[in-house]
Amino acid sequence: MGKSKGEVRVDTFIGNPRVDCFQVGDLAVYPAHGVGRIDAIENRVINGERQDFFIMKVLENGMVIMIPTRNVQSVGLRDVISENDIPKVYQVMQEERDASLENQTWNRRYREYMEKIKTGSLYDVAKVFRDLYLLKLEKDLSFGERKLYDTAQSLLVKELSTAKNTDEKTILSEIESLFSPQ
Repeated sequence: MGKSKGEVRVDTFIGNPRVDCFQVGDLAVYPAHGVGRIDAIENRVINGERQDFFIMKVLENGMVIMIPTRNVQSVGLRDVISENDIPKVYQVMQEERDASLENQTWNRRYREYMEKIKTGSLYDVAKVFRDLYLLKLEKDLSFGERKLYDTAQSLLVKELSTAKNTDEKTILSEIESLFSPQ
């Protein structure tokens, strides 16, 4: 897909993937699960091998994830975006919908959107949210698309509210205003 007029070019991966940057108490983003807090760094023996793990608790649902410290980069664990990056995320949401997906069946779109969410890039999540938000204005979303829409919205709102240090309702209002006629 070529660059459409007015499209923002941004790095797919934002946030710092270095192991030494995470300490107990830090907030981080785990792809497809969202913002969590590093509650501990533990050393455990797995298959006879000693390994260090970040113990991360996802803020949205309390899920606990054990991430081997040596796999931080490969799993995509990263910092929460900076407040300075928020306008770029909003700009992505104001771009035109991905036309290549318009004539696809719902399950093909679902697979493509799920792949974008799994990248861990907030920009990709913003694209999924944008596409599904605009599609929702035209027709009812399938059950799977509705779940993806809810997931993308939750991931976006939680990370943006964390980055901006504000409540989720404020962020949701800001996002919805992006789609209002000017």
